[in-house]
Amino acid sequence: MLEMRPDCERCGTDLPADAGGAFICSFECTFCAPCAEELDDICPNCGGELLDRPTRVGKALANNPASTERKHKDA
Repeated sequence: MLEMRPDCERCGTDLPADAGGAFICSFECTFCAPCAEELDDICPNCGGELLDRPTRVGKALANNPASTERKHKDA
């Protein structure tokens, strides 16, 4: 099951699990759409392809909440 990380690792933008606009690689590194575009859809951590993260809504989200652990590191 996807961890559904709550923020962009690069800029810190909030990325709610029930909204589109998040991009992930196979290791679930997570980025917002503008950052993914600037990265040419390549994960800077592992070199993997960044793809649209699916949303999680309704009962699925209620029963399996998104992670609250933020990954963005202030420079």
